[in-house]
Formats: sequence, structure tokens, C-alpha cells
Amino acid sequence: MLADARDLSLPDRLRLPFAFDPLDLVEDLACLGDVAWTEHFVKQNYDGDWSVIPLRAQAGATHPIMMIYSDPSATAFEDTPLAARLPHMRAVMNRFACPLQAVRLMRLAPGSTIKEHRDHDLDFEHGVARLHIPVTTNPGVEFLLNGTEVAMAPGEVWYLRLSDPHRAANRGDADRVHLVIDAMVNGWLEGTLMRACSG
Repeated sequence: MLADARDLSLPDRLRLPFAFDPLDLVEDLACLGDVAWTEHFVKQNYDGDWSVIPLRAQAGATHPIMMIYSDPSATAFEDTPLAARLPHMRAVMNRFACPLQAVRLMRLAPGSTIKEHRDHDLDFEHGVARLHIPVTTNPGVEFLLNGTEVAMAPGEVWYLRLSDPHRAANRGDADRVHLVIDAMVNGWLEGTLMRACSG
């Protein structure tokens, strides 16, 4: 993290100045049709089906829960074997010229809700930016951050300050799947976010 990053202030949401081909992302997602999704372990935070496939996890983790857990004390991360099956998503990960911690596909099934909560210390000011890239979505999906909707289209890249209150619902008839990247703030990421602010 840069020494002066704590002195900078960002909006609670920013769309980064680049995007990815949503058809490529969907093609990779289809390659995981035989893979079991792991239920999110913080069950008090949701109703319905909120589940995860890890593509990058704490080094050495083999238990499914440990592979989807974003451990704030972990310092070493590695791609999971599943990442090798996904050339387009690996290219997405390689696009970020900053250290990546956990990278996960997160699915919110139809009729499911994520209750309002905060992910403490998960923001630019604390050195870790969570980035959301929608893979599949539908008009019935709603994501609220600080009580205001964030409309994210497939392939777009969004920084969200999730130490603030946020919640989501899928009232549609298809899965909402996001590629969620926890990225450590370095000069490249700070500059990218600053460009998003000025754009």
C-alpha cells in the first residue's frame, strides 16, 4: 500500500476505465458446469443461495471453506486448479498489475438476498480494494451501497467501498454471477482508480 493512500478519498463506487468481453466470461463460466459451488459460510448475512467457486485462494488451502474465505491475515495466495480451466478469467486476473489476494466467482441464485452488512477494512483506504466484474445478471438484480443502487453491466469493472453498508437481491429468474477480486493497492491500482475518478 502506498504511504499516502490513507490520505486520499474515493467515492464509494467507481467504474474502472476498462472492461472485458462478457461473452468470454460466460464461455469460461460454462466450463465449470461440473463443479460444485460452496455455500457462503456467513449464513446470517443472506437468505437463499449465495455460493462461491474459488479461483485464487490462500496458499496451501485445500478445504472448500478455507479456499473461499478471504482471510485478512493471509499474506500468500495462489491460483486454484480451477483457474487453469478458465483462459479468459485468467487473462482478466493478469490485467491487474497489482498483487491479487482472493479471487472468486460468487453466485446469487434467483429469489436470494444478501442482507445489509459491512466488510470492515475492505476498502482502498485500508489497502485492499474489492473489485466486482459481473459475468451474468438480469433486470431483477439490485445492489445497494449506502442505500443507493449500483447498476453494473456484464464485463464492467467496479470498485465498491464495501466497508460501507451494502446489500443485494436477485428477484429475477437467472443466476447473478460476479467475478470478485480482492486487490492490494499499489501505484498502478491507485492510478487506475484516480483516472476513474476524473473520467
